[in-house]
Amino acid sequence: MIEVRETTVHDIKNVQRLWADGDVMKFVGFPDGLHRTEEEMKNWFRWIESGRPVLNHYSIFEDGQYCGESFYRIDPERQSAALDIKLFAFARGRGIAAAGLSHAIREAFRNGAETVWVDPNPENAKAIALYKRLGFRQKEFPDHLMREGEEPDSVYMELCKN
Repeated sequence: MIEVRETTVHDIKNVQRLWADGDVMKFVGFPDGLHRTEEEMKNWFRWIESGRPVLNHYSIFEDGQYCGESFYRIDPERQSAALDIKLFAFARGRGIAAAGLSHAIREAFRNGAETVWVDPNPENAKAIALYKRLGFRQKEFPDHLMREGEEPDSVYMELCKN
């Protein structure tokens, strides 16, 4: 059974382990993993807690085993939410990502977003296929998300509430 729940302080070690996995983090620029100290993780969690419900982080489990995370952050001015999902390799290809991301999408919409978006690495074909299955459409990268003079190195995809 897949369970997606709001991340608690008890999940910090799981998230820390997830981020340290190079296979999990390779498409976001950390092929050797992202290694954070216990104090850095506690500070990150305080940021999550203080931002709810404009942003939130979820821990994803299958039959009690930690599989990964999903996340959203709403830009209230644009009523648009950035989404993210990461899973350990053992949890991929079994519907766990779809469940975890769908939960974050529902919560972002419930908390004020009118659109949600992702920006996967163009080489991450499995993620792009997942987003398409969930109804995301590829669009031009919005100017407000680009740094001046920089070309996007990811694919912009969005899903509207209605």
